[in-house]
Amino acid sequence: MKVIDHIQSNEKTAFSFEILPPLKGTGIEKLYKDIDILHEFNPKYINITTHRSEYVYKDLGSGLFQRTKLRRRPGTVAVAAAIQNKYNITVVPHILCSGFSREETEYVLLDLQFLGITDLLVLRGDKAKHESVFTPEGDGYHHATELQEQINNFNKGIFVDGSEMKVTNTPFSYGVACYPEKHEESPNMDSDIYWLKKKIENGAEYAVTQLFYDNQKYFDFVERAKEAGIHVPIIPGIKPFKKLSQLSMIPKTFKVDLPEELVKETLRCKNDAEVQKVGIEWCVMQCRELMAHGVPSIHFYSIGAVDSIKEVAKEIY
Repeated sequence: MKVIDHIQSNEKTAFSFEILPPLKGTGIEKLYKDIDILHEFNPKYINITTHRSEYVYKDLGSGLFQRTKLRRRPGTVAVAAAIQNKYNITVVPHILCSGFSREETEYVLLDLQFLGITDLLVLRGDKAKHESVFTPEGDGYHHATELQEQINNFNKGIFVDGSEMKVTNTPFSYGVACYPEKHEESPNMDSDIYWLKKKIENGAEYAVTQLFYDNQKYFDFVERAKEAGIHVPIIPGIKPFKKLSQLSMIPKTFKVDLPEELVKETLRCKNDAEVQKVGIEWCVMQCRELMAHGVPSIHFYSIGAVDSIKEVAKEIY
C-alpha cells in the first residue's frame, strides 16, 4: 500500500518515523532494535534517509594530505529492502539531488524497482560541508522539481538518455519536504509556498514538514498552503526535545524557533534527564493538539530520540 493510501485510509492519525542507515562498518542490529521498540505502535511506513559522500583529508605525513570521497552512511536501498522483508512495512527511501548524478539516480531507481519498493521522499538535500552554496554533482540537479521530472519520466518508461524501457513496472509515488518556518535559503514564505506548489503540480502526493516546536507555525503554514491551492496532506514532522545543548543546536541546525515556554522550562532543568522529561511532555502536548486538529499522520524523527518517541507514543496511540 502506498503512503498516500495509508494516510487516507487510516481512521485515526497514522504513526510513522524516520531512521538513518547504519554507519559504514557497523551492523544493522542496532537499527532493528530501534524499530522493535517502536513497532508496537503500528507504524504505517518507515522512512530511510540517504546521505551524500563528503570529502575527507587523510594525513600522509610531511605536510601532505590526500583528498578522498567517503560516504559515512551508505546502504539506503539495502536497508529499505531489509526492513520491508523483515517487518512487512511500507518503506520510503529518500532520494536526493545532493551528491548524485542523473545516472546514479537512475541506478537507484532501477534497484528499488527490482526490489518492489515504490514509495519515495524526493528532496534536494543539503549542500556539502565544504560548499558555501549548493552545487549539483556532475550533471545532477539544482532543485527537487528537476529530480521529480526524472522520476516522472522513469514512470513513463523513459531513461535519462531518452531511450525506452522494454518493461515497465509499478510506478513510483512520492512525497516532498516543506518548511513551516521556511527553508533557510528561501527569501520569504511566499517563495517557499510557490516552490511547494510547483512540487505538488509535478506529482507529489503529500508533503512532510521540517521539525517544529510551535504548532501555530504549522497551522499557519497549512492555511497559507490551502490559500495557494495546495490541498495534499501536509504531515507534521516532530522530534522530542532531549538535551540542554539542543537549545542552541536545533535553531542553528534546522533554522527553527523554540517557543519561549519550552526554553524557560528547559532552563529550569539541572541535567539532560530532566530535559528529556520536559521534551516528552512538550511533544505529547504538541501531538495531542495536532491530532485534535485532524492531522492525517504524525511523522517522528527518531535519530537519538527512540526512547522519547516510545514514551510519547504510549500517551497518544
